[in-house]
Amino acid sequence: MKANLVLIGNGMAGAKLLEELMKSCPEQYNITVFGNEPYGNYNRIMLSPLLAGEKSLTEIMIFDRQWYQDNGITLHAGEEKAVVEINRIHKTVIAKDGTQAPYDKLIIATGSKPFILPIEGNQLNGVMSFRDISDVEKMISATKTKRKAVVIGAGLLGLEAAMGLSGRGMDVTVVHNNAVPLNRQLDQEAGQLLTEELSSRGLSFKMNANTKAILGNPQGDVTSIVFEDGSALETDLVIMAIGIRPNIQLAQEAGIYCEKGIVVSDTLQTYDPSIYALGECIQHRGGTFGLVAPLYDQANVLANHFSEHGVAQFQSLPTATKLKVTGINLFSVGNFLGTEKSEFLYYRDKQKQIYKKLVIENNRIIGAVMYGETAEGSFYNELLDNKTDLTEIRPYLMFGRALCEEQAKFQQGEH
Repeated sequence: MKANLVLIGNGMAGAKLLEELMKSCPEQYNITVFGNEPYGNYNRIMLSPLLAGEKSLTEIMIFDRQWYQDNGITLHAGEEKAVVEINRIHKTVIAKDGTQAPYDKLIIATGSKPFILPIEGNQLNGVMSFRDISDVEKMISATKTKRKAVVIGAGLLGLEAAMGLSGRGMDVTVVHNNAVPLNRQLDQEAGQLLTEELSSRGLSFKMNANTKAILGNPQGDVTSIVFEDGSALETDLVIMAIGIRPNIQLAQEAGIYCEKGIVVSDTLQTYDPSIYALGECIQHRGGTFGLVAPLYDQANVLANHFSEHGVAQFQSLPTATKLKVTGINLFSVGNFLGTEKSEFLYYRDKQKQIYKKLVIENNRIIGAVMYGETAEGSFYNELLDNKTDLTEIRPYLMFGRALCEEQAKFQQGEH
């Protein structure tokens, strides 16, 4: 008899797991999926092109509803199908509308929630996050009647929201509590190049600013935003893109051990041996996750475990960030700021707006950041992951893989 496998959450991590299970053990489980959005599975990374009008909803779908049907997977999708209770004694999950599903193995993939600043005015009409399709629909609708927008947060999501709104004719200011946009991925010099480029495309920036309150009119609509330094900006729309928090409420209510996220082992198992978790809702060896690459790694590990093809283990490695902010190439990995012991190699071409920095310690790369030209990113990432000794290739590092490999062959007497 087939075991019952229930998946709570129909985001990218969960869908990747389903895809891997369909490849490795399509007949092994009765699979039931609960998702709180009324769709199949879509590519959340493509929300920005959706906002910008470059993609349609159909184009960003990974698996439509028909895919689930074709693969014999039961999909419960929509707000009323959101799971509200995990009954661990009876091994059953219960949705908002009363739908129930028994499980032998349960996977929690509830993702994350956008962080909303706990300030006055955060409930006003026109304050929104940028996290799912309904957020994008609200933003597109607002651009038809509103003129000014403030985006809080100059991370990747914030900048993409800002460019999308600007492209739809709004006057957009990006507010950030750091001097450097994308400060988790870029150093000051690369950040400055990015700011200049985006300013030339029509964005305004207010950096090193902390938001104090959002003000509204008697009708409850946003009218302005006030900062700690006393300054203010008129605005009709406030988009908060200041990070995410693991969505652990359901797991906590079921008595599953959580800290910042749902705590899991190297095989993605929670403290309940029947329950697993993956994606942005988990905490593994103290870390939480927001990029797609580690989520897909987790899905592969779990699929390996469930299909009983040996036991793979999830490892958290430094994840390279390769970003394409509206046609601007950026790459960073590891400790790109360095330490007191670090040595730095730089390449700058101001005319072409190219900047590269490699951070070296003990003759090994520990970090890299690149702006404008990122073709060698994967090479530097390999050197970092493999802890490669740079002795033979150091003078050629900035010129990339081809020259370094040529030099290594030369040193080994192959010429």
